[in-house]
Amino acid sequence: MSFIKPLVKDWLPPVLFRAVRQLNGKGIRFEGSYKSWEEAAALCTGYDAESILDKVLEATLKVKRGEAAFERDSVLFDEIQYSWPVTAALMWAAARNNGELHVLDFGGSLGSSYFQNRKFLSKLRRNSWTVVEQRNFVKIGMDQISDGVLNFNSDIDECCMSLSPNLVLLSSVLQYLPAPFSVLESLAQKQVGLIIVDRTPFSNDKIEKIKIQHVPEKIYSASYPCWFFNLDDFIQKMIYFNYRLVESFDALDNLSDQAKWQGLIFEKAE
Repeated sequence: MSFIKPLVKDWLPPVLFRAVRQLNGKGIRFEGSYKSWEEAAALCTGYDAESILDKVLEATLKVKRGEAAFERDSVLFDEIQYSWPVTAALMWAAARNNGELHVLDFGGSLGSSYFQNRKFLSKLRRNSWTVVEQRNFVKIGMDQISDGVLNFNSDIDECCMSLSPNLVLLSSVLQYLPAPFSVLESLAQKQVGLIIVDRTPFSNDKIEKIKIQHVPEKIYSASYPCWFFNLDDFIQKMIYFNYRLVESFDALDNLSDQAKWQGLIFEKAE
């Protein structure tokens, strides 16, 4: 399990490549099909995490103070843009556990999904939400964002020991990890009841591939490797990890005609 720490620290882009919804994919470009993650990464520029963090913090604090309704990827909105299948899955997880919801939000920035669903979460008997992120996000989150329900951690094992999650949320994150199925397997071994995969690209030609994603300067000029998954193989992997597919849905993102961004809700098999 020790490999999880460097994955979070070195490979989890905090929000850079999630900052696309408001542009509906305009300017986002995917190129190539590379033999390995390392080959693609050698051709990429990376990103400046600290600059991104400053923007996300400013926006998140406005949402926390009630000065804005919703934040995604540092962009503020006048009204919340819900992913209703995700909200439904959160409530289902609580219903299955006597009104208690405990979320492990891997790659959850400063709690965007938590604030998105906060009005529903507040009605539950008990709830907790822990974002697993890079250490700089965790420090800022604990110092300025944590509210007693929302917390932050940089280690999956520590999170699970203190939280005992009944739902894992993976929103727009697996495609930016060099070993996404290793992370999924580690999470599956925690025996969490539900795993939600959202805002994730699945290749239209059903061939798994590694591409380079280019982000325009109006978001943040950078490039980074990105997986396009094979949907059937992805589902089979989850079955192997002892999870069954409950439902699939269209994600909010629509970034390329080469893939379809989808959400998947998995339940631990009996």
